[in-house]
Formats: sequence, C-alpha cells, structure tokens
Amino acid sequence: MLKEKSIDHQLRATWQSVAKMYNEQASKLETTMAAAFVLLNIDYDNGTPSTSLGPKMGMEATSLSRILKSMEERGVIFRERNPSDGRSVLIKLTDLGIIKREESKISVLKFNEVVRQNISEEKINHFFEVTETINRLITNGAIF
Repeated sequence: MLKEKSIDHQLRATWQSVAKMYNEQASKLETTMAAAFVLLNIDYDNGTPSTSLGPKMGMEATSLSRILKSMEERGVIFRERNPSDGRSVLIKLTDLGIIKREESKISVLKFNEVVRQNISEEKINHFFEVTETINRLITNGAIF
C-alpha cells in the first residue's frame, strides 16, 4: 500500500502539520501549543480539577504535571483547594492566563474559519463522521 493511500499516514501527516502550525503561532505568543490547549480546557469561571484535565485532553498525567508546573511558574495559572472536595485541587487562570487563553482561542477560531472557508460544509460533516467512526472502532477494540 502506498503511504499516501494509508489512512493512518494521512491522519499523522495532517496532525503533524497542524501541530507545527500551532506551535509556530504559540511561540509568537510566548507559549506552547500544549500550554494553549490546557488554557482552553480550564473552566473560565470556576477552574477545573487537575484530575479531570488529563482525561479531558487525552494527555498522560506526567506530561500534564510538567506543563502545569511550567504554566504556574510563568504565572498563567494557579492552584487552589477544591472547596467541594478537599482532596482535589482546582486549576484556575490568572489575569495573564485569561489573556493567553483569549489569544489561543483567537488562533483556534482563525484556523477553523479558514478551513471552513475552503472546504464545503458537506465535506466537513463527512470528515467528522469519518473521525468519529475511527475513534469508535479503536475504542471498541474492533481493529486489534
């Protein structure tokens, strides 16, 4: 099979292009794609329990811990005891974190806008159907 005809090759190559684009944009904003992704997944008003961030983003706990530590050192997030569960910690945005979150959001919205301007809604819907099916097949163990 030609790699250009391989579904996994196309997924991987496309994601690498997207990740490279977002990392280049993030560096202009003095952050990383991973940190921007975390910012976008923190509840703006109430914060987010640290234990739910990893699963929500599909990220391993050790990777997330390193990113959170770096973000805390840069002053974009802070940790606060969860008032409803004293054993858990909420990750909250600082004022700088709110600014960085908005910058990240603008980048994501711009990407989606440009893609939608260049691909029909029908094709976008098919893309989502295909990726949802692939994820379901993998989740259900239907491939291996």
